[in-house]
Amino acid sequence: MVAGYAISSYGTFLNMVALNLFVYETTGRALAMGLFMAVRLASGFAAGLTAGGLLARFTAKSVMLWTNIAQASVMLLLVLAPDGLRTAALIAVSVVVGSCGTLFMVSLRSSIPEMVGEDRRSWANSLSITGRSLAMVAGFASAGVVVSLVGYTAAFVVDTATFAVCAVTVALLPIPGGGRGDGRSGSREKPAVAPGDEAAPARRRGPAALAALAAAPGLALMVALRGVDALGSSSHNAALPVYSSGLDASRPAVFVSAFWCLWALGNIVVQQLIQRYARRTGRSVGALGFGWGTCLMSGAFILAFAGFPLVATAAIALVAGAADGLTEVSYTSHLQTLPAGLRAHAFGLSATVENLGFGAGMILVAAALDHYTPLTVVGWSHGAALVVAAVFLIRVSGLRKAAPVPPSP
Repeated sequence: MVAGYAISSYGTFLNMVALNLFVYETTGRALAMGLFMAVRLASGFAAGLTAGGLLARFTAKSVMLWTNIAQASVMLLLVLAPDGLRTAALIAVSVVVGSCGTLFMVSLRSSIPEMVGEDRRSWANSLSITGRSLAMVAGFASAGVVVSLVGYTAAFVVDTATFAVCAVTVALLPIPGGGRGDGRSGSREKPAVAPGDEAAPARRRGPAALAALAAAPGLALMVALRGVDALGSSSHNAALPVYSSGLDASRPAVFVSAFWCLWALGNIVVQQLIQRYARRTGRSVGALGFGWGTCLMSGAFILAFAGFPLVATAAIALVAGAADGLTEVSYTSHLQTLPAGLRAHAFGLSATVENLGFGAGMILVAAALDHYTPLTVVGWSHGAALVVAAVFLIRVSGLRKAAPVPPSP
């Protein structure tokens, strides 16, 4: 499953670059490229709202299978579309890839407890994130080479093949239902931010997504922090090309590529450490790991734009990647402690919040970079994440003091 997910992730990151360049070449307007990305994010936003209900009706395996088939089909449609229908095909691609990517991610994450067992959640999450990080580096690094050497059509064919491979992988594997369930937990852990907190069944009378947030004290704040963190992520993604151009206007891609490669290396290293920790102790890194990891990650990204020597910036990129990997595993593992009936709704709502934070951030950051330095823009954006993370850590610490029990595995 991880191999199939990594291959499809490679296609996702490859087409993230190739499609944006293709849109710009086809239309000749930067605005069209921005609209393409906006439609893609909006589709992911809408898919997050419907993911929980969809997984309540269909198995996780069927959702993961058909989302990959849909992405492969729409990419093939783009390859075969005549020139007069290219714009319509591009809109279809942005809608399908944006929505299906979110649905696949929610399905995979919500079904992991049933796929590997409750004691191996952290290990499985870490392994899947390692595969995605490797795919990201390969996708971004090869996109320019693939497009320049063999053209857009070949790049889109490669994208189609990666989604088809993932679909075959899903079809062949005996994947449990995942999101489907009657509300019973797939884990013996209590779905709480702090160990010892009790879920409140009475709170489940509202909409399922809101009931998922109300299932444990502090969980809504955790999802909110994830959204603010996504806003911070939009700032460094938008600011990196600007900052890199200031360092070397003739070769701006060099710094960006090196930074993301080092980020991915830090992410992969920390995943290995998390896997060993999970195997040795049977524990996940927990909610505190998410809070502290967010603080470390945001601080590192701010320092990355502070103008330090390249050697120091390289070390900062490694730390940022490691902290990002820590937050990803701890956040995902924690949401997986929710009962099966609420888990998919929580992941769906989380995806919606993340898409909203990232999309709104890209708009605000793009406007701010016209007037302020990258350090100022990233400082304010990740500074907001630091403030919310501090509030979250205070909340979690208070809950732990109120119920001092040994942490759950």
